[in-house]
Amino acid sequence: MTTWNIAGTLTVVPAHTRTELLAEPVAEALVALEGVGVAEIDPGLADTAAFCEAYGSPLEASANCVVVAGKRAGEVRFAAAIVLATTRADVNGVIKRRLDVRKASFAPMDEAVSLTGMEYGGITPVGLPAGWPILVDAAVAAAPELVIGSGIRGSKLLVSGATLAALPNAEVVEGLGR
Repeated sequence: MTTWNIAGTLTVVPAHTRTELLAEPVAEALVALEGVGVAEIDPGLADTAAFCEAYGSPLEASANCVVVAGKRAGEVRFAAAIVLATTRADVNGVIKRRLDVRKASFAPMDEAVSLTGMEYGGITPVGLPAGWPILVDAAVAAAPELVIGSGIRGSKLLVSGATLAALPNAEVVEGLGR
């Protein structure tokens, strides 16, 4: 069992033992991953700042996953971007260039929820649709321990940056988070 130094007051268990705390695509994807923990939280405290304050987990050890969309020649292209909670994703610089689109923006909430099978505010890079690029900020990839969404608002995953960087379709991107 992994000891999580960033857990604060959370009770963390191996994620594969509490799949009811995960969105279905997340639970399915976790079968291939080791060393991932999950902790149940109050869904009303899922937003990063409220979560960190309530559970004593450091903000600098939290990562956010955002779904970004852009169009090129009538085709909508999606990607996920993972950045530390202390930064913002460079949507109209780094992500726009990576997707090769004229303009990139956050995907509309209803579309992001529908396409991922996850709850808004809990979207995570684990279990995203096949083929989506997963852009991982270099600072996220280097982090030994992180807290991220679990696909639902009622729990959080605890994972290493190396695990996120090793996800299918993941690529580590310098300067993604600003």
